Amino acid sequence: MATTVNNAFEEFMRDSVNLIPEKTSIARRSRDNLINNINGFSEEDDFFSIYSNKNLKYGSFARKTKIRELDDIDLMICLSAEGVRTYAEYMDCIYMFGSDADRRNGLITSGTDYLNSTKIINRFIKKLSALSDYSKAELHKNQEAVTLQLKSYTWNFDIIPCFYTDREFYLIPDGAGNWKKTDPRIDSNRITEVNQKHNGKLLELIRLVKYWNNGKVTLKIGSYLLECMILEIYENMSATNKWRIDLEFKDVLYRLSEAIKYDVDDPKGMQGNINNFDFYDRIKICNALCKAHEKAAEAANYERQGNQKKAIETWGDILGSEFPEYTGN
Repeated sequence: MATTVNNAFEEFMRDSVNLIPEKTSIARRSRDNLINNINGFSEEDDFFSIYSNKNLKYGSFARKTKIRELDDIDLMICLSAEGVRTYAEYMDCIYMFGSDADRRNGLITSGTDYLNSTKIINRFIKKLSALSDYSKAELHKNQEAVTLQLKSYTWNFDIIPCFYTDREFYLIPDGAGNWKKTDPRIDSNRITEVNQKHNGKLLELIRLVKYWNNGKVTLKIGSYLLECMILEIYENMSATNKWRIDLEFKDVLYRLSEAIKYDVDDPKGMQGNINNFDFYDRIKICNALCKAHEKAAEAANYERQGNQKKAIETWGDILGSEFPEYTGN
């Protein structure tokens, strides 16, 4: 029953923003089953040796910042270099030198000695297509992963083949047949540390901002960029014992309106700036955030005046029709 702003937000987060717990449990079991299936391919003649200890569950589902409806789950499946595959870095591109077996199996870029990441993805597609629980395996639109569709559930798996290096980062496909560096463990550790600093409250705030971001009429901020900006804001803030998600949401809208105007460095130190909006688009997003902040300040003011009904209605103007209606007298 939405008689106060507090219980309106509790209801909204439970019923409209956060993933359904039962579905989350099913998704985790489904993910683990898929990993076991892929690990079972290891050493088959037409596949690779899997370095299973270095497989990664990553992305917003793993970081617990995913909002409903659950649409995709990210995995990195680590292949063993088997002591014969090596890599070399030239400018922003990484080339991996394949083995004689890779050449026999058609995994080398024509006219080179380079292990072709797209050919490896296609080999994954071939193997995954034979699994009975899934309806289709295809190349992801970014050319860097396999998208695997399930028969029984609404979410897909995005599966990235990778290698783990002696310098303790991962190499993943770059979409053009070669490789690039990443390490999602850095993101995972970072969000855990900042969330713990703020008494476990930050993940839910991130999900709320993502929900608003999906519904606004202007340009959508990418999920990862949005997380990085929020984490940078809260890394530099002291924790408070007076946390209220509505007021934190109001304040972070303003702080994001400033952050979006500037470059955002990849926290992994591998991609450089990850804010790829041009100047004009940054201003459009800034204006949308400022407008939402002003409306949120209006809602907070109504609540201070004791007008719970008007406050809840104003929050509904910001967050959309799924936000609970006032049910008091």
